[in-house]
Amino acid sequence: MSNAFFANFDLASLSIWLFWVFFAGLIIYIQRENMREGYPLEDDDGNLSANQGPFPIPSDKTFILPHGRGELTVPSGQRPDRQNVALQKTAAGNGFPFEPTGDPLADGVGPASWANREDVPELDGHGHPKIVPMSANEHFHVAAGRDPRGLPVVAGDGEVVGMITDLWVDEPEQLVRYLEIELDGDHGGGKRLVPMTLTRIKSNHVKVLKIYGKHFAGVPTHASPNQVTKLEEDKISAYYGGGTIYADDARLNPKLG
Repeated sequence: MSNAFFANFDLASLSIWLFWVFFAGLIIYIQRENMREGYPLEDDDGNLSANQGPFPIPSDKTFILPHGRGELTVPSGQRPDRQNVALQKTAAGNGFPFEPTGDPLADGVGPASWANREDVPELDGHGHPKIVPMSANEHFHVAAGRDPRGLPVVAGDGEVVGMITDLWVDEPEQLVRYLEIELDGDHGGGKRLVPMTLTRIKSNHVKVLKIYGKHFAGVPTHASPNQVTKLEEDKISAYYGGGTIYADDARLNPKLG
């Protein structure tokens, strides 16, 4: 037995060390794969950060996108960040907040900022746009609750800005994502979308508290009457969300509870 292969070798110790080496390699691999989006890191001025983290940025990998949308190579093939954002520093050091230099709702900065997403609609598993107007889909109807179509839209300052003309539904999830507003001429005219979660449907009107009447003309529009792209969604939601702070100068002041 003294000449047997591995007779004096601790196989149990080898097994546990192999496991730890494999586990450490797995953690490094997963972390590097996680760095395909949002990297390389930048500082507040848009320059490459000197510290990119403990692991190196992964090499490029090309993914074939579904539904004939081509290919995407990451990390180097990511869409570029927005340029010339209308913000300025409030202090010389990093980490301090920036302040808008123009109209933050129109410029899409701060709480009203939006991500540079793809300008194509989000698709379901069959390659069809997920979010569509109810008027274009005969399979959907309002089965419960109050149907807001035909109700006037009241802004946060009490102005009546238009009327609800349609509901935009997430077909796979069977949820109403947006209400469609037909604005009157005094508030810009045309159609705008408002996220369903940012409205309050009353018995005789629909309330939109986030922005005031004067802001509705500036709500980002959607190019197609039957679909909304991911970029358009981000801009629309950011505009209303930013109104929580920027619609009124009084909202900018700190509040003590």
